[in-house]
Amino acid sequence: MIAKLDTARINHEPIVTWEPLPKDFQLEDDPVENDGQPLLAGALRESLELSGFIQPQMLIVSNFGLCATIDDRIVVKAPDWLYVPSANPSESMRRSYTPHAEGDSVAIVMEFLSHIDSGEYSVKRSFPPGKWFFYEQILKVPIYVIFEPEGGLLEFYRLQNDRYELVLPDPDGRHWVAEMNLFLGTWRGDKECRSGYWLRWWDESGNMLPWAVEQIEQERQRAEQESQRAEQERQQKERLMAYIRSQGIDPDNLPVSEQ
Repeated sequence: MIAKLDTARINHEPIVTWEPLPKDFQLEDDPVENDGQPLLAGALRESLELSGFIQPQMLIVSNFGLCATIDDRIVVKAPDWLYVPSANPSESMRRSYTPHAEGDSVAIVMEFLSHIDSGEYSVKRSFPPGKWFFYEQILKVPIYVIFEPEGGLLEFYRLQNDRYELVLPDPDGRHWVAEMNLFLGTWRGDKECRSGYWLRWWDESGNMLPWAVEQIEQERQRAEQESQRAEQERQQKERLMAYIRSQGIDPDNLPVSEQ
């Protein structure tokens, strides 16, 4: 009898409903695990914002509550980064999001690994369920990204036949994200007080979306190149005028050709 009960419990399909959190529901206010995680999440959003990708209806947030009700029990997970193409307008500041009840399904979730095991690979079905099980079987998020910042390992999973399957990168080491019409990959360098691996976006043409400091540097280089071009043109004009004068011709009295 015990074996039968256990089997029934294992085979039980969870009943999922989509209800916004009650106003009196107390969300946990845990801090992030290390100071690098908000930098990684902020850098992903920054380049999207500067490129003009972000639209008012989108929800792009980090360390933010994703909710579902499973067998009449509220489950909340807070991925390190997520993207929802279109969320319903909210009258107050959001601290959580329930798919279907408040807008589109979640298109992408990302988790940044640390030295503390936070269950990014957990397929535990019992309450509270593991993150992998929650994203894959409950929310059915099309893309699940797990990033290990120390070594720069990027694991890109796509939902195939209700299961996450690892997708290998293209020859440039990037993954095409059709939901955003962008490539996602890793890049090593410095930003703010952090040096190491970062997640970066590239457009369809293979151009990396810049951060603010990079965009400022690009503008400075363009201005410098324009200044150099103008100086070269000025020097060429001066040399031409000097040559004309050396031939006994007054450049101010050159005949004007008629069209």
